[in-house]
Order: sequence, then C-alpha cells, then structure tokens
Amino acid sequence: MQSVKEMPVTLSHLFDTVHHIRKVEKGTFLFQEGSMADELYIIQSGILQISKIIPDGRELTLRMCSSGDFVGELNLFSPSSRYLLSARVVESGEVAVIMKDTLEEKLSQNLALSFEFIKWMSQQYRKTQTKFRDLVLHGKKGALYSTLIRITNSYGIKTNKGILIELPLTNQELANFCGTSREVVNRLLSDLRKGGILSIDKGTITIHDLAYLKREIDCEDCPTEICKVD
Repeated sequence: MQSVKEMPVTLSHLFDTVHHIRKVEKGTFLFQEGSMADELYIIQSGILQISKIIPDGRELTLRMCSSGDFVGELNLFSPSSRYLLSARVVESGEVAVIMKDTLEEKLSQNLALSFEFIKWMSQQYRKTQTKFRDLVLHGKKGALYSTLIRITNSYGIKTNKGILIELPLTNQELANFCGTSREVVNRLLSDLRKGGILSIDKGTITIHDLAYLKREIDCEDCPTEICKVD
C-alpha cells in the first residue's frame, strides 16, 4: 500500500547517523507528548499518526507518516527538549532510530546536509501553516474537504471510477484531522455521497469529483508536496 518516499541526496545521509532499528506495533506509541525528546526517527515501514491530544480527550491529527518520512521533535540544539506531539502506530512496521546528539553533531560538521535539512524543515512548516489556515478560515466543512484533498494527494490512486484513497480511515480519524466531532463528519460525508462527490465501500473512500471539493474551499492549487497529510 505504501510507496517509499525519496529523500534529497544529501538528506539521505541521515541514514549514516542511524543508531539502531526498532520494531513498532499497531496501537502503541512511538513517542508521547511530554516525554524527553532525545531520539528522531526515519520510518522504514508501517504508518504513524502524529497528533496533539488535549486533556479532555480530543485529538487533532497533523500528519500520517509512512516509509521514508522523518519524524520526531525538531527542536535541535536545545537542551532538555520534550515531544510536543504524540506518534501512534496505525500500521506495524520498523523505524530507524537517530540519537538527537548524534544528528546535531552531524549537522554542525556537514554544511550540505545542514542546508538540505533547513530546506526540509521549511517545507514541513509550510505544510503545517496551510493546514491550520484551512482549519481556521474554512470552517468544519472546509476542513473536511481540505483533508480529503490532502489525503488524496498522499494516498490516492486513479481508477476508472475516480481517485481511490488506499488508506482506510474511520470517520473518527477523519474528524481528528479536522478538529471536529465524528457526528459532524458523518453528516458532511453523507451529503457528499448523496451528491455523488464520493463513495465509501467498506471504509475505503473513492473521490469522484475532486474539482468540486477544490472549488468549495477556493483551493489555491498549492504544490502537491505541500498539500499532503504526510
């Protein structure tokens, strides 16, 4: 189901700093908010959900990461940093573990790697900014439409019926992306199904009219590498 994402040539040198490989099991956490952030990870296989969980139990999902993605707390060169988000394993797999101090040393010695790493971090911030823009400016409906567009860009496959989203998601998981309730998402998805915009078969979504979703949120046609959930 997953496709391996290629890192820029110099950024791929991060693999030189890998300390060990760790297996991760579905339903467990790779790291949790508040714990010491002394490790970073390159996903080898499986899928991780990066989320912010607030005390009343609500959850806002920011990323769905798969093979080739780099995850962890990016507050480098800062003592005693802690994870601001949590990473839950959605699909079992393996991650390559990089110790934070080792990466800091590598970045301080390798100018090309540092430059590529800064470019990568800038792209991650742009992704986050556009997600919050959609959540704030377009309301609950716009947040869902935006999420569907992003998931399509990350996990969509063109078929003769439309764009099939390979990643199975429950309505609650979609709600977590939108910062809203499952009931709201249920209603909005029902309206889209009735309008023929999408169909759902055994939890798998097929988008039939992506242009409609884009029109409804005045899509700015951001580059695909920005408009994604990974």
